[in-house]
Amino acid sequence: MSDYPRDMIGYGAKPAKANWPDSARIALNFVINYEEGGENNILHGDAASEAFLSEIVGAEQWLGQRHMNMESIYEFGSRVGFWRLHTMFTTRDMPVTVFGVATALEKNPDVVAAMNAADWEIASHGLKWIDYRNVPEKVERDHIAKAIQIHTEVMGKPPAGMYQGRSSENSIPLTMQAGFEYSADSYADELPYYVDGPDGPFLMVPYTLDVNDMRFASPQGFNSGDQFFAYLKDSFDVLYAEGGRMMSVGLHCRLVGRPGRAAALMRFLDYVQSHKDVWVTRRIDIARHWRAEHPAAKGE
Repeated sequence: MSDYPRDMIGYGAKPAKANWPDSARIALNFVINYEEGGENNILHGDAASEAFLSEIVGAEQWLGQRHMNMESIYEFGSRVGFWRLHTMFTTRDMPVTVFGVATALEKNPDVVAAMNAADWEIASHGLKWIDYRNVPEKVERDHIAKAIQIHTEVMGKPPAGMYQGRSSENSIPLTMQAGFEYSADSYADELPYYVDGPDGPFLMVPYTLDVNDMRFASPQGFNSGDQFFAYLKDSFDVLYAEGGRMMSVGLHCRLVGRPGRAAALMRFLDYVQSHKDVWVTRRIDIARHWRAEHPAAKGE
């Protein structure tokens, strides 16, 4: 199986020592996925309406039609949910990484200004928030290039990290070729790791789909804020006790931005702040720390 293209071993029984700053026991990264205005919509040139991650669990795409209920759910995220999350994190002085869809960012300059003023990291979440599994490689490459262009225009600088999310088998290779510092299109570990790239080892900073408010919008998921808080707390407690791990928390403005769910997130933020030796940080800072502590070996 020496030619098997997947790494099933990773760090194994001896994970690399994270050596987080100030001897922190855990690196904690909150991610706000900003997708509102970049989702499937015939107004955006797509064939059908959006059907993913909304209050309408099990929604179907409407071919050639606008889905007004779906649109307004997404609009809540940009109009209200984002600002609730922004207040929640800035008042606690807790840094955030944003996975920003380029075409969503360009539709709301006030949100962009608030992200920049808070010194949040804004990583790329692609050009559009669509499923790329059947998109030709050339088209996806062009989309990534266009995403970087728009991102640079609206944010004032290019994105350092990339999370395509609804990705294809070409997404990670194309991310490497585009010059990003890291990709988050992996769920394979609780620590950053290197993969082979065209210009040498390339850094993956894994993300999560379980410690993620998306489970409020899936058939098997959270039914209440209490369930979300319990899962956040249990995940944090285990990783904090083990030490030397990274924890990602995935958030969406239109989901956890709803007040009944926001209350659970606020309780968790306060719980985190009641602990010592926690490095709450941006994803780019984790990537750069890892590269400094664990430089990729030549030929790796």
